[in-house]
Amino acid sequence: MQNIRNIAIIAHVDHGKTTLVDKIIHASKLFDEHQQFDDLILDNNDLERERGITIVSKNVSVRYKDVKINIIDTPGHADFGGEVERVLKMADGVLLLVDAFEGAMPQTRFVLGKAIDLGLKPIVVVNKVDKENCRPDEVHEQVFDLMFNLGASEDQLDFVTLYGSSKQGWMSTDWKEKTDSIIPLLDAVVASIPPAPTLEGTPQMQITSLDYSSFVGRIGIGRVHRGTLKEGANMSLVKRDGTIKKVKIKELQVFEGLGRTKVSEVSSGEICAVTGIEGFDIGDTLADAENPEGLSVISIDEPTMNMLFTINNSPFFGKEGKFVTSRHLRDRLFKETEKNLALRVKETDREDSFLVYGRGILHLSVLIETMRREGFELQVGQPQVLFQEDEKGNRLEPIEHLVVDVPETTAGKVIELVTMRKGELTIMEPKGDLQHLEFNIPARGLIGLRNNVLTATAGEAIMNHRFSAYEPHKGVIPGRIAGSLISMDTGMGTAYTIDKMQDRGEFFVDPGEEVYAGQVIGEHTRPNDLTINIQKGKKLTNMRASGTDDNAKIVPKRQFSLEEAMEYIQKDEYLEVTPKSIRMRKILLDENERLRFAKKVD
Repeated sequence: MQNIRNIAIIAHVDHGKTTLVDKIIHASKLFDEHQQFDDLILDNNDLERERGITIVSKNVSVRYKDVKINIIDTPGHADFGGEVERVLKMADGVLLLVDAFEGAMPQTRFVLGKAIDLGLKPIVVVNKVDKENCRPDEVHEQVFDLMFNLGASEDQLDFVTLYGSSKQGWMSTDWKEKTDSIIPLLDAVVASIPPAPTLEGTPQMQITSLDYSSFVGRIGIGRVHRGTLKEGANMSLVKRDGTIKKVKIKELQVFEGLGRTKVSEVSSGEICAVTGIEGFDIGDTLADAENPEGLSVISIDEPTMNMLFTINNSPFFGKEGKFVTSRHLRDRLFKETEKNLALRVKETDREDSFLVYGRGILHLSVLIETMRREGFELQVGQPQVLFQEDEKGNRLEPIEHLVVDVPETTAGKVIELVTMRKGELTIMEPKGDLQHLEFNIPARGLIGLRNNVLTATAGEAIMNHRFSAYEPHKGVIPGRIAGSLISMDTGMGTAYTIDKMQDRGEFFVDPGEEVYAGQVIGEHTRPNDLTINIQKGKKLTNMRASGTDDNAKIVPKRQFSLEEAMEYIQKDEYLEVTPKSIRMRKILLDENERLRFAKKVD
């Protein structure tokens, strides 16, 4: 039996997990001298690289001093928390990475709590000690207090702490003594993380992660809990509900370096990928054919938000995308549910519309962004928060724990903005030259909040939130006050008209941009919607007047990211998403239809 350490890296978004994994990969000489690799080797899809976040957990293994170290890189963002909780089941220890200035953040606390409950041994890495204002000793104290509060055992509290900078590629037991490599960290892993135990008996493996290949279909990834899995063996698949299916293992692969290697058998303690089994879900157990025993089921966080996805039926449909039909949309959404666990898709009474349930705005926007890059055209409605009812029939809504770090001068504005949305301030304390604020706020209060907070603080606020619980409904939250400016006609907007209309509001389009009737082209200065014509040109005569022509001085259009646009639209609006454009529009494009509908509602 080879010597194995299974370790998961947990940290908050942007604290340097993936960079650290890079350095470990380089330190263990996985690549030949001539191979060139960019930074963030594991963030291998474009979206992860652009946003600088890990979306899908990934496995990689390195060898050091005859020990095989299986490393699981996990997402740090709350919307992908479902990923982290599952993959911790594969680990024997965790590498808790914290920023030397920011310390442990709320999402880290959540995942660390799960790791401590599972009895995993932690190693603490205080990263970015080369930053200004860093406070490594305070952060170390803070992490100890946090583990104590989370109910860590004596053994877990006796953790090894390393200090360093993953970016510069060094780790040390003392932050004042800079070393020249990351080897002290690998030594600490080998010394303090327990080896994966070998359990004899009938084989058991819980599927904790999925992969998909167009050649072999779905691939189950997990850790062999007991016994040995053999290629070609007949097995039982114990489902979540207790039903048992007969299956056969086609191929077994273990993680070697950045890839996978085919093997004939896998012993307990090792992480492997299994192909050839059909109809499995996360949490199912692969067990003995004769005496199947299931492992305890993994609970997955329920979705807290849904959005309507429908085909693009705007006047510009089919101009920019390859996949535009409802069949394309349906197949793509159901394919996504095979590997994206926290996602649910429900059909509606209309053939071309689907309700998609997710963990939050970011979770859903990553799906939409991926689809538009693949060539899909679609429309999405306003995000809706999911409510529940208790036994007495009272309405409950999801409450989020919101943390904002903001300069002291603008802390008052942030508190005002959050409390307007039914947020309750629970903690307020100084943190370096920033003010640290913690709130409990309804999930629907978060929709559109980030924009307002960043505007009020000139972009200096750092916001993070995490689902905490369902609580009684908090009442009405004021929405967007301003109405929309809507295009009356289809065609190019002219600089002359846009210039003349600038007192009506802020525009989302530039002169010369093609728009259609019913498209939202700006924000009105008043609460009502206003339909305007921006296609009219200037009346030209052959009379020349001296100096009466004003040069058009047009304010640049307001740019929206996908998430900002999703948070901005109202109930009667859709977001049209194509590979090249993001447009807002009214669901009813015709103005007369909108007026008739409004009268009917009244």
